[in-house]
Amino acid sequence: MKPRIVIAGTGSGAGKTTISIGLMAALKKLGLCVQGFKCGPDYIDPSYHTAVTNRPSRNLDSWMLEKEMMKSVFQQGSKDADISVIEGVMGMYDGKSPESDMGSTAEISKLLQAPVILVVNIGAMARSAAAIVKGFQLLSPEVNIGGVIVNQAGSEGHARLCQKAIEKECGIPVVGYLKKGDVPAIPERHLGLIPAIERGELDHFFEQLGKIVETQVDLNKIQEIAGLAPELSTCPIQQEKADKKANIAVAYDAAFNFYYPENLELLEANGADLLYFSPLAGEPLPENSHALYIGGGFPEEFAKQLASREGVKESIRNAGNEGLPIYAECGGYMYLSEELITTDGNKHPMLGMIPAIVEMKNKLASLGYREVTALKNTTILKAGDTAKGHEFHYSVSTPQGKWEDAYRIKALRKSAQEGFIQNNITAGYTHIHFGSNPSITKRFVECAAEWKEAQEEVK
Repeated sequence: MKPRIVIAGTGSGAGKTTISIGLMAALKKLGLCVQGFKCGPDYIDPSYHTAVTNRPSRNLDSWMLEKEMMKSVFQQGSKDADISVIEGVMGMYDGKSPESDMGSTAEISKLLQAPVILVVNIGAMARSAAAIVKGFQLLSPEVNIGGVIVNQAGSEGHARLCQKAIEKECGIPVVGYLKKGDVPAIPERHLGLIPAIERGELDHFFEQLGKIVETQVDLNKIQEIAGLAPELSTCPIQQEKADKKANIAVAYDAAFNFYYPENLELLEANGADLLYFSPLAGEPLPENSHALYIGGGFPEEFAKQLASREGVKESIRNAGNEGLPIYAECGGYMYLSEELITTDGNKHPMLGMIPAIVEMKNKLASLGYREVTALKNTTILKAGDTAKGHEFHYSVSTPQGKWEDAYRIKALRKSAQEGFIQNNITAGYTHIHFGSNPSITKRFVECAAEWKEAQEEVK
């Protein structure tokens, strides 16, 4: 197994994203093929990784996915890379439960047997930094903390002072430091930032981070620690296979690009030929499509353009009226609605296939893990089947007519009904990870194949 390392923080805001991006950039400059990963369901940090490494970053989530599936995601993503850099989430031990490592960066590091570089904010402390590192070592001794990077040092001398304390008391090396003001702060993270990342507007920022890490972090030591990771064995994933093949159209462009790579790969493994098209560019639904998958994104950023693409909207509406199986989530769900109202109050007509008006808000409307149970047969789940996913959106959907909920969702502190289902259309806010239920891709492909056969019989 290739070298791998986890960049974990003592808490949110410790600097793990800054250091992860800078480390990826610096290692890539050395000529290495670097693969980025992100613990948890986040879409924004992986977009940074992808921009820096030129390889799609992947999410590693030990709550949404069974352990062997999560390992498979890691192996699939890292197989051609020289080194994998795994950015943690929140504090290293923060996850699903305050009483265990479940869903935390620590659990992922243990499952992948990946050494950890712990990022510690040493602002306003000296020897106390060693106490913090020692506590992280003792809480879960199975976690292999291989080194430390200190952040927010007042000076190089301050960093060296903390280094002496940590190395003496904890027996692990401090492999680098960042001082206050070394690099600009990462822009406030929100969905609308991703188009800027993809346009290259943050490339200079990434380059700055890479140069700082290159000069103030021991890259040889990082590689040495990453190389200590042992061989990782996994059991092959047993996926239910569809009996037939079909073409599934996938909306993919700057407005719709939140797809777990595994969702698309699992569809292909189940006999789907994926036909990518760009609604934003005015490309209609591809001919010979037997189903449609519209993922998340930020249609609100491109609402005016999407609303003006009448040919695209008509092609999808016509196919939907003929019974084409459609699955849409979050941004795709918004696109299928009657109208999208942006924060400036402007109203943009969408496809009108779901009787709802969607309005953007200035604050987060929903965030968190979701376990969904299908209330009746859907495009991806049979009635009673469950899957896991995540919600993150700033919009609110208000039904305007006949409505039937698609799912019952279970969240940390609530249970409710969510989504929309009508004949061949299934849509909702939850980004479902197809790897959480092996039957999802089989059912989606079979629904597409059944529609394909029905159309052939009509002809």
